[in-house]
Amino acid sequence: QVQLVESGGGLVQAGESLRLSCTASQRTFVINSLAWYRQTPGKQRELVAAINHAGRTNYADSVKDRFTISRAGRDNIIYLQMNNLKPEDTAVYYCNTGIMHGQYQPGSSWGTGVQVTVSS
Repeated sequence: QVQLVESGGGLVQAGESLRLSCTASQRTFVINSLAWYRQTPGKQRELVAAINHAGRTNYADSVKDRFTISRAGRDNIIYLQMNNLKPEDTAVYYCNTGIMHGQYQPGSSWGTGVQVTVSS
């Protein structure tokens, strides 16, 4: 099973940016797809962005044009660049490996999560 470790969270003000990183224990080119999810207390974990081995991406409507997911070539890191952050982006963000041909299908490997807090 792939081990995933997120980093880069923190406290920012609305309108600022953060970049999250997810380091996988395997080279990402051997992983079909990776994704970022987020979760707030009392709510289900929701898909934020996903990227497959061919570079195809998928974003939640709420983050389109603000967030960008990318893979670091053949290295074992994926990033989530988050611009123009809003208070409603406050959540714990998780990295996941899965499969994406049409819709993203999450797998069983999850990171431990990183807190992102956006103040108004």
